Amino acid sequence: MTREEFIALCDGKEKMIRTEYGFSQQKMSEVIGISKKKLVEIEKGRRSLGWTGSVALCSIFSDSDILETAFGGYPEEIIKSLAFDQGEIIYKKTMGGHVWWRELEQKNGYKIQQNIISKHYRILDQNNQRIGASFDYEEIKLHLDHL
Repeated sequence: MTREEFIALCDGKEKMIRTEYGFSQQKMSEVIGISKKKLVEIEKGRRSLGWTGSVALCSIFSDSDILETAFGGYPEEIIKSLAFDQGEIIYKKTMGGHVWWRELEQKNGYKIQQNIISKHYRILDQNNQRIGASFDYEEIKLHLDHL
């Protein structure tokens, strides 16, 4: 997934999220920090939230069922994967990927998993602590080889 794909997905889900929370266009525009006019244009497919607006949407509505389904879990990991280079992030412990993840391989107690929705990859240690994440399989495999 690229930033552009992430933004497009957020653009397409914004109205559904607004409906999920029962917000008017006015309230939603205030919450995510854009004008109502821009929000209307986004909902009509004429404008975009952009990177900052998409990150705001996903951060503010992180518990949205719409976002969880669209991204195969919480979008925080995807945002971080798109925002940072490999190895710059310290991740919190995961639940091991029982719902949204398929295991691709294991090596020395570490495992590579791929999200079944967003298709991004992550490495978990023996305690299900996330070590790294990326949309580039070769990058994540190289990271695993160095562990």
